[in-house]
Amino acid sequence: MGMMREFREFAIKGNVIDLAVGVIIGAAFGKIVESVVGDLIMPVVAALIGRIDFSNLFVVLGPVPAGTAMTLDALKKAGVPVLAYGNFLTIAVNFLILAFIIFLMVKQINRLKREATPAEKAPPAPAEEVVLLREIRDSLRRP
Repeated sequence: MGMMREFREFAIKGNVIDLAVGVIIGAAFGKIVESVVGDLIMPVVAALIGRIDFSNLFVVLGPVPAGTAMTLDALKKAGVPVLAYGNFLTIAVNFLILAFIIFLMVKQINRLKREATPAEKAPPAPAEEVVLLREIRDSLRRP
């Protein structure tokens, strides 16, 4: 019974719930970034380079059986070792875009935090004893 209580306390802690929300939002955000890369950025890059589909960029590393089509899927199904660098390029671009978007978000959040921080306050007024001691000091300095 004690373990269940400990687990319940752990599961309802704010950090665990925040993490769960973050993972769910991150998965949805990953889909958005995947769409931005696949549907917006890669077609522009492909138009500049002259290729339409980066996922089909590969290098064959072994012998190809007769009658096997020279597509990535067909070569993988035939068990031919291939270096599929096109897929890696797509994933790397996804990562760079995601990292840049997160950077912009963190930068904006930090800016908002700085704006929300109250300006430096004037130092608090000195205690009454300190004021009296300063007055005594000042009166002793006078001739």
